[in-house]
Amino acid sequence: MGIFGSLFGPSKKEIWSQIAYDIGGRFKDGGFWKRDYIRYEYGSWEIVLDTYTKSHGKSSTTYTRMRAPFANRDGLYFKIYREGFFSNVSKYFGMQDIEIGDNFFDENFIIKGNSEYQIANLLEGDEMKALIERHEQIHFEIRDDEGIFGSRYPEGIDELYFQCRGVLKDENRIRDLFDLFALTLERLVEIDSAYPDDPRVTIV
Repeated sequence: MGIFGSLFGPSKKEIWSQIAYDIGGRFKDGGFWKRDYIRYEYGSWEIVLDTYTKSHGKSSTTYTRMRAPFANRDGLYFKIYREGFFSNVSKYFGMQDIEIGDNFFDENFIIKGNSEYQIANLLEGDEMKALIERHEQIHFEIRDDEGIFGSRYPEGIDELYFQCRGVLKDENRIRDLFDLFALTLERLVEIDSAYPDDPRVTIV
């Protein structure tokens, strides 16, 4: 580790590379022009962690995101975020406010989705909720593609998606995210909202 590493702690590349090694994933150093990322294969799914930067005129914001394409069986969509995190966002089209009957979770998180029954099933039990609760900043959702500037997925393939502001270098939080994605994909299959098949989509 060089002088800057000793002053400011391990770099993102060092942290991400070690995490990839520990979980059996693969770290790709993107160099100067391309993004670094971790690719982790879990069952038939590919989970990818990387960063991207959004320009706002003269300024820009960097985000860390995690994505996992999957075969959506019943068209389930949801967004989960902390109370106040998207305070400037009104109701999403076709999505209702949902409460799951867990007082702590309902008070601290906003859940929007298109099936109250399936989302309550998805969040049944404590393990997934505990993984979500560990994040002070979280935007966790199923979405249908990567938007107007990203790739369009084939019909029936959607994306489990997380993002947070800044470059995430907290090792425990990153490990928790991989656990959250793995558990959510399993639960989606268990409640018949996802197929366990390989979605045959490569992100990076």
